[in-house]
Amino acid sequence: MYPNDGFHELERQECLRRLAKVPVGRIVYTRQALPAVLPVSFGVDGDGAVLLRTSAVSELVRAIDGAVVAFEADDVDAARHAGWSVVVTGTATVVTDPAEIERLARTGPVSWVPSPQEVFVRIEPELVTGRELVGGRTLYGVDLTV
Repeated sequence: MYPNDGFHELERQECLRRLAKVPVGRIVYTRQALPAVLPVSFGVDGDGAVLLRTSAVSELVRAIDGAVVAFEADDVDAARHAGWSVVVTGTATVVTDPAEIERLARTGPVSWVPSPQEVFVRIEPELVTGRELVGGRTLYGVDLTV
C-alpha cells in the first residue's frame, strides 16, 4: 500500500466488528489443486471465528475440513466509490463437540439452503486483515467523476 492511495488498514477488532454486520461472504479453498471461491452465508462467533452451516455431505465440507482457507467479506457503496474488505485466514474444522453443536444450533448462522444433515464449520481467525476505501473518487474534496 502506498501513502495517500485512499485506503487505510483496519485493526483486527474493527475487521471482526464489520464482518459481523454482513450476511454473505466468500470462502476461498482448494478444489482439485486449483483455487475455488464460493459465496456462503456465515456468522461470527464471540471469539472471532467465522462459522458456516452447511450440508454434512457437501463437497465443500470434504474440501475444507482440516485445511487452511481464506474467508472474505465486504461492503461496497458504488455511488460513493467507498467500501471495505476483510479477509480471515485460518484452519477450517467441522465442529464435533456435542455441547458446541447444541450452542451453535441456537445461536449460530442459519443456512440459506437447509439440509437434513447439517454441520457447523469453524474457521479459526489466525490472520485477520482489512482495509477501507473512503470516497475513492474524490481528491481534496473535489469530485473526480465529473
